[in-house]
Amino acid sequence: MRIYFTSLLLFIGVVVYAQLSPVEKKIVQTVNEQYKLTVQLLKESVDINSGTFNSTGVKAVGELYAKELRALGFTVEWVSLPDSLQRAGHLVAYRKGTKGKKLFLIGHLDTVFEPDMPANPFTWLNDSTATGQGVNDMKGGDVLIIAALKAMHQHGLLDNTSITVYMTGDEENAGDPRSVSRGDFINRAKQHDIALAFETASGMNIAATARRGASGWKLEVEGKQGHSSGVFGNAGYGSIYEAARIINSFRERLSQEQYLTFNPGLIMGGSELNYDTEAQRGEVSGKTNIISPRTVAIGDLRFISEEQKTNARNVMREIVNQSLPGTKASISFSDGIPSMPPTTGNEKLAAELSKASEDLGFGKVNPGNPGSRGAGDISYVAQYLDCLDGLGASGRGAHAPGETINLNEYPKLIQRTAILLYRLTR
Repeated sequence: MRIYFTSLLLFIGVVVYAQLSPVEKKIVQTVNEQYKLTVQLLKESVDINSGTFNSTGVKAVGELYAKELRALGFTVEWVSLPDSLQRAGHLVAYRKGTKGKKLFLIGHLDTVFEPDMPANPFTWLNDSTATGQGVNDMKGGDVLIIAALKAMHQHGLLDNTSITVYMTGDEENAGDPRSVSRGDFINRAKQHDIALAFETASGMNIAATARRGASGWKLEVEGKQGHSSGVFGNAGYGSIYEAARIINSFRERLSQEQYLTFNPGLIMGGSELNYDTEAQRGEVSGKTNIISPRTVAIGDLRFISEEQKTNARNVMREIVNQSLPGTKASISFSDGIPSMPPTTGNEKLAAELSKASEDLGFGKVNPGNPGSRGAGDISYVAQYLDCLDGLGASGRGAHAPGETINLNEYPKLIQRTAILLYRLTR
């Protein structure tokens, strides 16, 4: 590990940042000087399993980060959730002042990797790459926030600023109802001017000014059970044909709309069907000579705005209501995570990020394709303040065994965040 650190520090120490102010150059220097400690903190947090349903592990990571934030002068709180939600809760750290913009920095403590899954501790793969559970999604982002704030604190630059760090404990599988699991999160965000989220970065030169929302749908179809020889006649078309017509019509009517997707994730039909909505599983039986009386399909619907979501649902309802003979269908929708639509304010914020990046010599940052990212916590507050996401660590394989972080880009991303936070809070 010493060899790896030496080569990294030599690499990040040779750049001359001509466009930075003297104070900003000191910030960058401090990021570099503290980088070894930053990676040690990342390793320590990655090695704690914090799967969403491992409340003990989520709280342990929260306390690890809380200790760091307390040392920077933040007031730290743990937001507990009702036992019925079966979630650990959230870490909140804040400072209040009157200088510059009020910032709301978003991370999450949990990962998709539960204790019963194969362990994948923090491991160096080479001098620029490490692997570990949650190393980029998003413990890399969490530690990046702390490292940037540490560099500012070293020079007294957090004094009289208003910054809240909010790290949720259940981003990967938010507790229901969302009004409870995200109620405090939303209320605190409303007290700020800007939200910055540190989900996995898509490289050095892309940021997310928009994210699609996610919701669910459930299609239930009934038909007349009878002998298969009567299909298309007096017996009607049966539930499976009607379900197939409906889903294919969704594709025909809506699949070309930009940023809109709707995926049927499960479908089952037959003469006997037992389906568990909560578990998204069921048992089904049927015979080739029996017209199926019942079919169920479930899927998700992703959208860039509430208007797009509403319009898509209206089209889907219209299709469902055009029943084939001898069938009856209904569709229901469930809201999940709202969208983060592109706004002028978000674009201006991206321009400020790009200016910081260019002044550091890292190149221009462009808004990414909203269709390439899933939903995230920042979407819950996007209607209230200017937002930017995708500011965290870069890497590959998030949510999969062997997830990696790019440790060549990591110190640069910390520097960029520290400069951006400094400029926003002047």
